Amino acid sequence: MAYSNVIDYNTILTTGNSADFGDLTIAVSWHTACCDETRAVMAGGHKGSVTDEIDYLTIATTGNAVVFGDLITSKYAMGACSGSTRAVWAGADGGYEVIQYVTIQTTGNAVDFGDLTGNIAASTGTAA
Repeated sequence: MAYSNVIDYNTILTTGNSADFGDLTIAVSWHTACCDETRAVMAGGHKGSVTDEIDYLTIATTGNAVVFGDLITSKYAMGACSGSTRAVWAGADGGYEVIQYVTIQTTGNAVDFGDLTGNIAASTGTAA
């Protein structure tokens, strides 16, 4: 499994190749991202072991990610969705029922949102 700390971006209004945005704080695979209009948050991942780290970046300016906080527990391959205030992660590797969230504009650790109806692995999400 390949691990990477690279963050690339595309300008959606034009066609073309990706460009370098910056770097995550750790090299991982299978992390999951959410965003609001100004900030993106990337959580969890696999880096030889599973991590609970949440990073963030400011979308309007290129640069490296910064540590945001931690998930409730180390997970990867989570489903994710976000709205204008919260980033929500649910399900994960090997099955996981906890739903957790952060307030995107306030750094800190994830908080328990509730539970799925069962242990779900590699779920998906959508934005509001």
